Amino acid sequence: MKAPPATRADYAQLATHETRWKDMDPYGHLNNVAYYELFDTAVNAWLIRAGLLDVLHGDQIGVMVESGCRFHSEIRFPEPVTSGIRIARIGTSSVRYEVGLFAGDSAAAAAEGFFVHVYVDAATRRPKPLSDTLRAGLSPLLSGG
Repeated sequence: MKAPPATRADYAQLATHETRWKDMDPYGHLNNVAYYELFDTAVNAWLIRAGLLDVLHGDQIGVMVESGCRFHSEIRFPEPVTSGIRIARIGTSSVRYEVGLFAGDSAAAAAEGFFVHVYVDAATRRPKPLSDTLRAGLSPLLSGG
């Protein structure tokens, strides 16, 4: 049996995003690619705002190695979307982020996705253990998934 969609309360951080006309597909809803763009934007924007990611000068970056999504209901332009993020697992050099997307003021997630970042040295692109600063900054979002 399919698990019910998560609610906003299931996520540690929430942010609102605007949908775009170009996100629509011929079926009248956001194309699946737009969902993945919203997942990526939600997590990376939070990391940057929290001071945990410096894309231009940082010595450690996250590289995506796995992702997935479960769709529950449609999202349509011009509906705003709220993203919720949480962390299911923090490893030695990897993090599993989970993101819920909520259409308009809906309490239930329209889609739930995840992706795993392996953190690497920005210059060599080789896996590198999470810095103490990064680990400490991520820990408050740890949920148990």
